[in-house]
Amino acid sequence: MMTKLYPMACRIDDAVIRGEIDNTVEGRTTGRIWLLGREEPLTLDLNGDCWRDLAGARLSFENPEPSADPDADTLALAQTGVVGDVTASRKARIATVSEDEIQALHATGREIPYEWKNLLYLEWFSEANGRVLIETSDYRLTVTEHVWQMDADSEQAQQLANLHAMRDFMATLIRRKKPTEPETGSESDELDEYEWEERLKESDRLADAYQEVLEKYMDDGDAERKEAFVMGWDGLLDALAERDETEMVDPFDDEELQASSSSWQSGDDDIDDDEERHPLQALSYEVALRAVDLVSRDGGSDTAEHCLVSNLLQVSAKLAGALSGHGSGYEPEAGFILAVLKRCLSWLNEAMAACQTLLDQEKDADQKQALIHLRQSVFEIRDGIVALRRELKQGS
Repeated sequence: MMTKLYPMACRIDDAVIRGEIDNTVEGRTTGRIWLLGREEPLTLDLNGDCWRDLAGARLSFENPEPSADPDADTLALAQTGVVGDVTASRKARIATVSEDEIQALHATGREIPYEWKNLLYLEWFSEANGRVLIETSDYRLTVTEHVWQMDADSEQAQQLANLHAMRDFMATLIRRKKPTEPETGSESDELDEYEWEERLKESDRLADAYQEVLEKYMDDGDAERKEAFVMGWDGLLDALAERDETEMVDPFDDEELQASSSSWQSGDDDIDDDEERHPLQALSYEVALRAVDLVSRDGGSDTAEHCLVSNLLQVSAKLAGALSGHGSGYEPEAGFILAVLKRCLSWLNEAMAACQTLLDQEKDADQKQALIHLRQSVFEIRDGIVALRRELKQGS
């Protein structure tokens, strides 16, 4: 049976006039949502429960300023499927200025003012339309008394089910080639134009999917693990677990490692003075070359070795393009750099998952130690990109 393909999440909060969500029957969430420009409401019939703040209750909501949204016109009236995260108490940072003011602050490099607010977050996975989302702090809300109470364990179980639903949806978006599928190319390692086109399409799908995941979990305290899980980066999950376990033993045991972990910031790498490189790009270039020397390239293009090297080379090349103005007087626009860094995070996560796969397979102790050091360097690049993105977003 062919897998049904969905577009990215359909966000309809602007088009909503009013609506109601009913979770008074345990294990089932129903509702109706009226949209601007449509006579009949959407009807929801979903398996699963809301978070604890809404479980066992009815929620009514009203949008004080609805506006037309073309995406809302594409939704089927009958929305059946499973719940995602449904809560009126999701914490998020909300800008306290208008979009025009945000652009002006970005342009002048000033910090954008934020405040923490509770969001209405209504997410479900529809058989007809895929992921549908309402995310807003602007609605007027009314919640009834709870007819049944959800305990903490039940809420955790529901949130885990929601993670699995998100992971399944991401899998339909990314459409990775299965390991059991035969190679489509020739015996040569080189890919032709059409095979490269498929690879580029997969890369774009991966970047788009990761954008959804970043937006969903960016304010979550456990964002790293949730992002890795729903993206299907099981190797990265193992790497994160090993990293945390190592840090718990003694994070300052290896002085040399601690010194190298800040090398991307200090810029102490031996870089040709004729062409000064950003220290983060210099580090990514060195790590990519180290990976090329470290792993075998005898396998096909779907091996963990190829995945590791190709993703690290991709990161090095993209960082060179985005950060090439370092020290030259020319600085690319912050929005461009942020977009490139976001893609680099996705490629680094793929690389770390591949590195973990190689570690699990490796028997030679020296080779295993070299892979561990390589993985630590990849973490270092990733942390540097996260810090740089945060710095650019804050305008400092």
